Amino acid sequence: MSSALPAPLSRRAVLGLGGAAGAALLTSCRAAASAGDDDAPPRRGGTVRAVFPGAGAKETMDPHAQRQFVDIARHKQVFDRLLDLDARLRPVPRLARGWESRENGTVWRFRLRRAVFHDGHRLDADDVLYTLARILDPGAADRVARGSLSVVDLKKSRGIGSDTVELVLKRPHAELPTLLATSGTSVVRHGYRDPSRPVGTGPFRFASFHAGRSFTARRFDDHWDGAPYPDEIRILSAETEARASAVQAGEVDYAHEMSPTFARVVEANPRVRIVSTPRSGAEGIAMKTDRPPFDDPRAALALKLLADRERLVEVVLGARGTLGNDMYGKGYTYYPEHVPQRERDVDEARRLLRATGTLNKRISFYTSTAADGFTDAAHLFAEQAAEAGLRIDVSTGPPESYYTDQLTTGLLGSHRCGAMPIPSYIGDRLTATGPKNASAWKRPEFDAEFHRAQAVVDTAERTRLYGELQRTVHDKGGLLLWGHPDWLNAVSGRLHGVASAPPNTVDWARFDTVWLA
Repeated sequence: MSSALPAPLSRRAVLGLGGAAGAALLTSCRAAASAGDDDAPPRRGGTVRAVFPGAGAKETMDPHAQRQFVDIARHKQVFDRLLDLDARLRPVPRLARGWESRENGTVWRFRLRRAVFHDGHRLDADDVLYTLARILDPGAADRVARGSLSVVDLKKSRGIGSDTVELVLKRPHAELPTLLATSGTSVVRHGYRDPSRPVGTGPFRFASFHAGRSFTARRFDDHWDGAPYPDEIRILSAETEARASAVQAGEVDYAHEMSPTFARVVEANPRVRIVSTPRSGAEGIAMKTDRPPFDDPRAALALKLLADRERLVEVVLGARGTLGNDMYGKGYTYYPEHVPQRERDVDEARRLLRATGTLNKRISFYTSTAADGFTDAAHLFAEQAAEAGLRIDVSTGPPESYYTDQLTTGLLGSHRCGAMPIPSYIGDRLTATGPKNASAWKRPEFDAEFHRAQAVVDTAERTRLYGELQRTVHDKGGLLLWGHPDWLNAVSGRLHGVASAPPNTVDWARFDTVWLA
């Protein structure tokens, strides 16, 4: 039986869309639109085209079910969040022009901008409360922010007039603004139920969407942050080779998430340039800490000492990245910069392997082609581990189910994370109920300390507590984070106003502040 699922566009399909093209990253405001190396003045008009890695039939226009970069980018054109994240992953105003907390972080008030939806309805408090009710709907399993926002007590929350929302929490939580700035939190109109007919407050009006292929939206002149420069934005889904070919051929002006190899290929191409954002996430290896040998922290530490991080960054990331120190979020808010960089020590690693009975044992490493560099990193690390007498057997699983399969398969697994606030990373990947806890790190005392840190209103004390949690993972946890890659996107010379920005931040995939020349 033939499959009805649409596949990401091939190079031929991308080129066949034709037309003048453009695509972009962004700048955070009109005043900064001419920043960087652009010297052309901003101008309106034209169709901007961007191409992202696709997800086939899993793509959606439901902004509360977004999981792929291509979905998040599409939703960003049509919808706005109350808040977004800056380059250091701190919350900044969007639809909420300001906020304050009371009662030691259990009551929060958000003041709304004078924004309008594409159908003319003015944003009010009821829209925000409806949005939260939709996200927290227990019958909707696809709401990505439901777990993080479950701290909100909707029965006690209310609107104060039309332009202020008061959110009451079930327990103190100093990170509520950050939670409202992450994926799956876009504000929808009261009564919104049909994802196929999206109406938001974003800079572009929805025009069309075909899962696994394309999306089109047109300029919304009444956007609260000013009308976009382009007349139209088209976002396409395409495989890696097709993205590379299309941007080099000049058929698109923005190609998202390119490899270090591609960046080297286009270094001498005057028609394409790489927009690089340092330290945009983490690359590493997850060790299952709920089973031998990694239930003994000494065995996990041995592998951390075996990693030749410089070599991994050089080979796997093409030297486009910085060394990791087994803690997530280097350069982001709450990262403990004072922790010394872990160095390679094969002799000490061998001693720890012998002490834990792991020396000369065979360890299974489950990886995949789900992300560029996974298999290369797995085989290179296996070679490095062999120097201390550790035998690693690498096996490769299907990319479409890898991130789910790795939660239960293999003693080691390839680990990758894009840009997100450090508390979000800890909650998703290092707590007993975290949905992406690939290292099976489940420590009740750790979870309790994490919840305590979230409740602390004092920023300095909260920073100290998060630092202690990170240090615990560094010393005893099952994550070997060997590198922080540069995020690489390709743009054409016809596109202006492009700036670097970590994924999932306010200045990423924002096409209203770029223009074509």
